[in-house]
Amino acid sequence: MLLCSPVTFAFDSVRRVEPLNWWVGMSNPKLQIMVTAPGAKQSWALKRYDGVTLESVEFGDSPNYAFINLNISEKAKPGELELSSNDDKYRFYYTLSARAKGSADREGFSTKDVIYLITPDRFANGDEHNDSLPTMKEKADPTFRGGRHGGDLAGVITHLDYLQKLGVSQLWLTPALLNDMETYSYHGYSITDLYQVDPRMGDNSLYKTLSVEAKARGIGLIMDMVPNHIGSEHPWMNDLPTQDWINYKGQFVGTSHARQTVQDTHASEFDKKRFTDGWFVPTMPDMNQRVSFLGNYLTQNAIWWIEFADLSGFRVDTFPYSDKTFLQFWLKSILAEYPNFNIVGEEWTSEAGISAYWQKGHQNKDGYESYLPTMMDFSLQQALVKALNEEENWNTGWIHVYQSIAKDFQFADPNHLLIFGDNHDMSRIYTQLHQNVKNTKLAMTLLLTMRGIPQLYYGTEVLLDNGESDDHGDIRIDFPGGFKNQQANAFTGEGLSREQREMQLYTEKLLEIRNNYPALQNGGLIHFSPFDEMYAYARGDEHPILIILNKGNVQKTVDMNRFAEIIRGKVSATELLSGQKYELENVMIGAKSALLLAL
Repeated sequence: MLLCSPVTFAFDSVRRVEPLNWWVGMSNPKLQIMVTAPGAKQSWALKRYDGVTLESVEFGDSPNYAFINLNISEKAKPGELELSSNDDKYRFYYTLSARAKGSADREGFSTKDVIYLITPDRFANGDEHNDSLPTMKEKADPTFRGGRHGGDLAGVITHLDYLQKLGVSQLWLTPALLNDMETYSYHGYSITDLYQVDPRMGDNSLYKTLSVEAKARGIGLIMDMVPNHIGSEHPWMNDLPTQDWINYKGQFVGTSHARQTVQDTHASEFDKKRFTDGWFVPTMPDMNQRVSFLGNYLTQNAIWWIEFADLSGFRVDTFPYSDKTFLQFWLKSILAEYPNFNIVGEEWTSEAGISAYWQKGHQNKDGYESYLPTMMDFSLQQALVKALNEEENWNTGWIHVYQSIAKDFQFADPNHLLIFGDNHDMSRIYTQLHQNVKNTKLAMTLLLTMRGIPQLYYGTEVLLDNGESDDHGDIRIDFPGGFKNQQANAFTGEGLSREQREMQLYTEKLLEIRNNYPALQNGGLIHFSPFDEMYAYARGDEHPILIILNKGNVQKTVDMNRFAEIIRGKVSATELLSGQKYELENVMIGAKSALLLAL
């Protein structure tokens, strides 16, 4: 985007124009440009441009914003629009670009994929020159658990070959956009510019390079979107476009976190409002997406990033906290442009019914129609930890996993659930499983062979651990090998303990198996009630794979008669982890181990 002052009047300039640019050939011909400049609240004109018309100009409460509504017809060609204010004080040139071939038909992430989640500040420092910048409020402090440690996009790009070798096919970064906050800005969720990558991470061009380089290795890029709130240092907070731009009149009122109020037919309006409109913390102002200008802004921002960075998906932070009518509009607009795109929402609940409410295709009693393709499966995550930590009994242990999977009938599409052992907001799975390596391997085996879309958190493959601390800064620990003066390097294997290296190789093997067997990606699922400290299930129909997980401390003989409906007369199988051949009459499974039997 080129911004300039008029040729004859150079005494002022436009501060911001958003979106930064747009594209011809979009499904929706409407575009609302938000202009920020002192005294922008006036008439604006568009210099004649074939296929583009200025339909109207709207205003909020502040005199410093104008919302210019354009119609970009299918006849419009790429080029530059020229827009100017009525008093001729402001003039800017706005780029219309050509879309990449096949952009609208892009495939989003799916059950074929395995997602690798990275907190970029803690993964690898690829450019030490941007660790601390004079223009940024917070400087690097690697010794502080809640400080910036210097990881960046260059570090991720440098180690894409490692991710390719590991076998993952999608990359989800926690937000890399500008968080110009005084403290605790490393996590990325207090965004102060929704169109700019944080310069301590790189820049927009480097983010695009990351997408290109990842795609060249068969890895898609998923962006973490935060439509619910911004950072308190966002420029809007000094000059709100409308008085109701931020919920509770811009003053902090905490959310109740009572997510059940959204579906509760008995809930009071007071409680509904307190949940969706309340702020997380004072430094995260909660946006009022019911303001049409803001709803348009957030929707166009999402579409802009898909088109600009060639994304394969979104993960939506704090999904149910946003206004649900806005969420309808936001999702429907995005999927109208990209019908095969995928979006996963964070709804942190173990209650399948609450989560299922939000998935596309679910029939809700209140008539609400959601368009969200994928949900995060917190129910299975919690069940898995309980299953492996508890002693086995009729109502403890594996039964939690069995019951969680049995609730799949509540979902419109249980295959489009994101399954995971941990993420950036909870203790690491190795920590949750009390540093039990064998149980961690069992957990990873289930996650990489179960229905759904698996997500691994960076460092799980080398047993990263937050010990007795549940501080987020310790959960988001530095990846070994990504920073100077570390004794271990997970990228090369140097300095890893024997157990860490074994876990890394085991994860690679599991990913290799999953990537080579479509039955584990999109095959049907039949599971069996837990028995003798074991849980078993089969994936696929014509060529099924039978997975048996033994959490017991002794070797066991498996009664294969219970699996007759899966075996269907087959007499042998190949165990995929070891390559060993098995006759299906007498099968032995080792203590705390798994069998993946390709029948």
